[in-house]
Amino acid sequence: MTTVPLFPLSRALFPGGVLHLRIFEVRYLDMIQQCLDNNIEFGVVALTSGSEVRLPMTQETFIETGTLARINEAQTIMPGLMQIQCSGTHRFQLEKSTQKANGLWEAEISLLPTEQSITITDDLQACADALGKVIADLQRDGVPPEAMPISPPFMLSDTAWVANRWAELLPLPATQKALLLRENDPVQRLDLLREVLLVKGLIK
Repeated sequence: MTTVPLFPLSRALFPGGVLHLRIFEVRYLDMIQQCLDNNIEFGVVALTSGSEVRLPMTQETFIETGTLARINEAQTIMPGLMQIQCSGTHRFQLEKSTQKANGLWEAEISLLPTEQSITITDDLQACADALGKVIADLQRDGVPPEAMPISPPFMLSDTAWVANRWAELLPLPATQKALLLRENDPVQRLDLLREVLLVKGLIK
């Protein structure tokens, strides 16, 4: 097991995903600076209650499965405000979490198995095609690369990559995202998401 700082968010991050964050709370400014200084990753977990910003008389709770985030770019906009861009690297399971006096969460984690690269099967191809359309629509609308919710390379033939992007994009409850994160079989993960896409009319 290893110990990492945590960043509870209202969204989930999956391996291969991109995360754009504006950091202004002291606990996270310090955390990001330590990650940069020591070339370490932090853990992203999805909130089940509480807020991304620390508020009086509120307590953050979060799912027990998350993804490590590697900082790719960091820019100080002004004193007390930083903008960062991160990539999801590896899924993990929380073993024990504690909150420090400054409000920062830390956790002992164990890494989940590395995802296999499996080519999309015919019965799941519609999921990849629909995701490709989302990417094309964003590009056609002129969304700049730094604001895209999906970053290249666009691995539309890889089952895990397609499943992970849909898991991030779809407005699913945190508990459901936790189940998807814990699922080690990318084919099964995408098959579960295919049912959601069918219900929402995003595929036929």
